[in-house]
Amino acid sequence: MPPRGDRGEMDTSDGELIAAFARHLRSERARSVHTVRAYVRDVRGFAGHLADAGGSLSQARLADLRSWLGVLAGSGAARATVARRSAALRTFYAWAHRQGAVESDPALRLVAPKRARTLPPVLAAGDASALMQVAEQAADDEDPMHLRNRAALELLYATGIRVGELVGLDIDDLDRSANVIRVIGKGNKERVVPVGRPAVEAVEDWLGRGRPSVATEQSGPALLLGRRGRRADARQIRAAVHELLSHVPDAPDLGPHGLRHSAATHLVEGGADLRMVQELLGHASLATTQIYTHVSIDRLRRSYAQAHPRA
Repeated sequence: MPPRGDRGEMDTSDGELIAAFARHLRSERARSVHTVRAYVRDVRGFAGHLADAGGSLSQARLADLRSWLGVLAGSGAARATVARRSAALRTFYAWAHRQGAVESDPALRLVAPKRARTLPPVLAAGDASALMQVAEQAADDEDPMHLRNRAALELLYATGIRVGELVGLDIDDLDRSANVIRVIGKGNKERVVPVGRPAVEAVEDWLGRGRPSVATEQSGPALLLGRRGRRADARQIRAAVHELLSHVPDAPDLGPHGLRHSAATHLVEGGADLRMVQELLGHASLATTQIYTHVSIDRLRRSYAQAHPRA
């Protein structure tokens, strides 16, 4: 059951302020739909917590923010969840203060719990190769969606791009002569990512044999399409990854983000420069990319423990 604060009724002025905040995130900060939804939900939850005590967002103090986060932590919320809600409040109040909606920013001294640095599950290189073979074999039946799925998996693993970035690709974003793609990432930041020849060939196969059979006037320039001709969405690709990976014996059940982690880990294990991997993935901070060095060390440690007679 959610904390009582998540169910409170906020006043009209709070609702208007949150709506303006959402518009700011979408238009000025170019945040993704997922991020806007999460931040708005978090601020609404805090507004409900305040409303239960007869308060409002414009009257909140640091003690109120800490109280709400304490309620969340006490209800069993994960540290990552509490950290994200802290970030939402800091972003909201920094914006509200600039707008003059609050006299002072109560979140300036708000300290969030540190996120646990968990190691993401990844595929072994052999399992990744097996997955691509499964996708290639499935595409032999001429079903256009199987051709699309093969192209999607090859692109995800070859480039490490996010699934949202993948489904946002247009045909012209792929330069097949230079083997690179133009990707629009978080914050509308553009980057150019190299693509391996197998992925390019899978895309060419999809464009030649699959896409024409499902394309309609509504397809526009979208690279990947659904069966009805509209731009493919992340859910369709996620389902395809899970389904195809289920045919790889003993492989962990990963989604598109698992392929992103796998691509980055295999690059680091292969000796790629960490700065290059950062640029490839579109990370704003090198610290985010450094987790892949930990993944590689952890796998090395496990292999050592299994193989060395005096481990």
